[in-house]
Amino acid sequence: MPRVLLLLLLTIMVSCHKDMRILWPERSSSMTGTAFYHEAFAMKWAARDSFALEQLLKGNAPGFLHRFVPVNVSYTDSSKAKTYRATYYVSPDYLSVGTSDDWARINITPYAAQLIADTLHCFLPTRKMVDDIYKAAAVKLEPVPMYAFRDSTPTMWQHHLIIEGQRQGKKGLIAGIKKDVVISPKINQDPRPQRVAIYGWHKTDGTPIQPLYTGHIYWWVDYSQGIRLVYRKIKVDGKWMDYTELLQDPVLSKLICDEKRCDFLRYPLR
Repeated sequence: MPRVLLLLLLTIMVSCHKDMRILWPERSSSMTGTAFYHEAFAMKWAARDSFALEQLLKGNAPGFLHRFVPVNVSYTDSSKAKTYRATYYVSPDYLSVGTSDDWARINITPYAAQLIADTLHCFLPTRKMVDDIYKAAAVKLEPVPMYAFRDSTPTMWQHHLIIEGQRQGKKGLIAGIKKDVVISPKINQDPRPQRVAIYGWHKTDGTPIQPLYTGHIYWWVDYSQGIRLVYRKIKVDGKWMDYTELLQDPVLSKLICDEKRCDFLRYPLR
């Protein structure tokens, strides 16, 4: 499908529905979330990354991740006494593998996440967006820290099951359950190469457990890090703009970024 036609189709979908339908690759795998973790139990980060990518690129994601939900934000430029308003669309939950009946949240590197984001015409959120998504969430759950074998696959599976026990079937935009992998200029400012930026994991009073942090190398992935996708086209005062345009605009960038510079747009692909 030509890119122009795809964007037109998605625009029409947004105008007709509260949510936005995201076009995933055609499903060619029906591996369940339970089966994914059973097979991945002994895998280290690189094998788990490849396995997750294989399933996601086969369209193996639960149906609810096919519909992104709107988040509305605004910014008032005091120098012009003008208020700008924007709507962007986010996945209702963190990146998951499996069927609608049996699925599980997964934890992957930012480079793998960027590949999935590119495939779905999406990007990873900024710190400000994580805060705004939390405010907009219909389901806010208390974070559950775990302390042993943090980067092991079994711990990731166990954390997913704990969250599901907390959720008790509640539906809607969910937050407070993971730290987000984010895009941030702090990655460029860190003298150490190949960093990942993480932020969030909000308590129920709205305070994030994790400040913006680039202390981990990209391949460090633990149970607490989640991937939230954001559709790359954002509606600003009735006009569709690519997120890169917003982040490069000194005024409009304040709709989605609260850092002094907003010049880190994406993770590299490996």
